[in-house]
Amino acid sequence: MRYYIGLATTFHDPALAIVAPDGEVLFAEAAERFLQYKRAPNCEPDPAMRMGSLLRRWIPENAEIVLATSWSEEFSSFLDGSARSGAFDLPALAALSPELNRSFVPERSERALIASLQLQQRRAGLGTLLGLDRAGGGRRFAGIRRYAHHLTHATYACGSSPFDEAACLVVDGMGETGAAALFAYEGGRLRELKRHRGRGSVGFFFGLVTDLAGFDQAAGEEWKIMGLAPYGRSDPELMALLRRLYRIEGTRLTFADGDTIRAVAAELLARRPADAGTVGWADLSRCGQDAFEELMGAYVAEVRALSGSENLVLGGGCALNSSFNGKIVGRHGFAQLHVPSAPADDGNAIGAAWLALAEDDPAWRPRRGPATPYLGSAVSTEPLERMTAWEPRLRKLGHEGAIVAAADILAEGKLVGWVQGRAEFGPRALGNRSILADPRPADAKDLLNAKVKYREAFRPFAPSILAEHGPDWFEGYQDSPYMERTLRWREEGRHRVPAVVHEDGTGRLQSVTAERNPLYAALIGAFAARTGVPILLNTSFNVMGKPILHTAEDAILMFYTTGLDAIVVEDWLLTKDGC
Repeated sequence: MRYYIGLATTFHDPALAIVAPDGEVLFAEAAERFLQYKRAPNCEPDPAMRMGSLLRRWIPENAEIVLATSWSEEFSSFLDGSARSGAFDLPALAALSPELNRSFVPERSERALIASLQLQQRRAGLGTLLGLDRAGGGRRFAGIRRYAHHLTHATYACGSSPFDEAACLVVDGMGETGAAALFAYEGGRLRELKRHRGRGSVGFFFGLVTDLAGFDQAAGEEWKIMGLAPYGRSDPELMALLRRLYRIEGTRLTFADGDTIRAVAAELLARRPADAGTVGWADLSRCGQDAFEELMGAYVAEVRALSGSENLVLGGGCALNSSFNGKIVGRHGFAQLHVPSAPADDGNAIGAAWLALAEDDPAWRPRRGPATPYLGSAVSTEPLERMTAWEPRLRKLGHEGAIVAAADILAEGKLVGWVQGRAEFGPRALGNRSILADPRPADAKDLLNAKVKYREAFRPFAPSILAEHGPDWFEGYQDSPYMERTLRWREEGRHRVPAVVHEDGTGRLQSVTAERNPLYAALIGAFAARTGVPILLNTSFNVMGKPILHTAEDAILMFYTTGLDAIVVEDWLLTKDGC
């Protein structure tokens, strides 16, 4: 019996997936959750300190284990050759220019990142081997396989979709030959339509905009551009500068040379407001988002023309741009869109494992239908059980009682940390690791920022809505199970939920059903019964700069050190005075 461990092995967002012989994803989690280190840069996806317990939990004794990684053997060999030549030695890296290159990043930084990528490939699987020795039980290592980066993106994105056939577009910062690839998905198999080559990159373009606007792409702050863009104005001069960085002719997209990129960046820096480092540059954010949508629109039109499909699957880090995603359906001939819960590099752990399985079993096909994002770790309630000896405000209510109590607290305008079941796979809290609030008070967003999240005031909070009510609240409603697209609120409902209506009248919604998440759907239903509003404000259970929580101890710590009014961990309720 053979099981598959997929490893996402980029220098950022490492992740691990465990896949059964029939293709079921048994476990998938980004390393940042266990390590509590945001994005876990240059960390292994399979830390030895936890692999023994994961192997014992998910893989039976005497099973064979195949490891699969998210960068190809050919590319890994190329990186090894570069390392042997001394290209990644520290003196060689230090001698490189710190100026921007054709990839929109400093030459030295890009080479250092590639050096880190080479190291990630060399140590991939070491933690698993150490875990095998700790786990015992006769589990056997059956080899390691390496798969092309964009192919792992596409495999996970399409394999988790509800489609039997689709066009697939993968766009990120860096691949093996370029930063974009186009595929046709037919009958559970992928066929490459086109691979964009060269160092030009939509992902790194948007990263440069992020840095120039006063944020930090290395910290993954591209999301701030989306949040700030609606507060800015479309400045013709800024747009003209950004358009010097690329050219679109029909569906053909080309990028500028290094000299042009450096000249444009210098001019933008000279125009940057003095306070951009603290509040961001709203006008550049608006223009950068508009330029991003032009670039992605060219790719979308191209994959439609080459594939002929009316279904589109998006993968790669650029698929996290929910503002653009909400504008795709109905344009360029696409009628349906699927973006998985983890479209960036963490999702490649599943893609790599599925590719290894398909190599061993050519008849295997992914299951069609809704793909659950709840694939991560569960929390132990043992810390709460111990707390009953000294914390009188802690009660075990059963799940039904916890839902009733949480709905009452939320309807009073108070903040609730909500921890249920297994963690979400991907960057967004989808009702299992969430901080929840009443969306009706106009000051709820400011209150949440002041008491818990401590993040910029311009960043929006997301609405979770019972899916059957979606058409009543959103124009052109689309099912959005993973909070992957923004849609426009209906004018007549905006005043009822101002805390989740962004500056441009949109919301990055999560469509909730009892099938997908019965407890969360029941909570929203209980809140609706009290308020008439089938919507909750939902944000991730963390503070700014930290990953989403991983343990009950994390939840307890946030309860006592922030302005949360209550936490619900499974069926345990802990409240502050006054709740």
